Amino acid sequence: MYTHQKHVITQGKPLSETGKALIMIHGRGATAQSILSLADHLPVEDFSLFAPQATNHSWYPYSFMAPIEQNQPALDSALAQVHDLVKAIAQEGISSQNIYLLGFSQGACLTAEYAARKAQQFGGLFLFTGGLIGPQVTTSRYKGTFEGTPVLITTGDPDPHVPVSRVEETAQIMEAQGAVVTKKIYKGRPHTISPEELDLARPLLAGSPEE
Repeated sequence: MYTHQKHVITQGKPLSETGKALIMIHGRGATAQSILSLADHLPVEDFSLFAPQATNHSWYPYSFMAPIEQNQPALDSALAQVHDLVKAIAQEGISSQNIYLLGFSQGACLTAEYAARKAQQFGGLFLFTGGLIGPQVTTSRYKGTFEGTPVLITTGDPDPHVPVSRVEETAQIMEAQGAVVTKKIYKGRPHTISPEELDLARPLLAGSPEE
């Protein structure tokens, strides 16, 4: 078992110029650089991009639906990595409404779990093939309100790692926390991010920053 060494790759203009941050969280076996490559397909020229790198290329060792304790201490360390990054961006004077989070697969699960535990008005959440973590969804872990945060959550049906039922539960819980959720399930789609999903993400990123 492991805890994560802090390692974040940044891309784009500095926060002092953009006033907007997009945190991009990679999947199992992948890299910060690989998730940053999505920026080539999204309207993020006016964002500062941040991509944390998981130690051992994995945020936690087992399935996201394994008992929580089996994924410790890596899971708590991963959640702390995301929280510390959000906090550091906020300390640069960036409001939560101008902080966006995006994850794929294991990274989408980590993003969902972090955001639901620390719900606030984010700029937007992009959960590409992921859902809340644990064998069952334990609503007592999820605090705060999203105050209308737009959330895009997508998956394939079937997906080898993420059951459609967990995506649906995640959407319901986030809606109950005040998010405006767009859920899309693609029949027969492989475990990847499709052009159609990026098309759905673009308008949520293209809005102007709020003061």
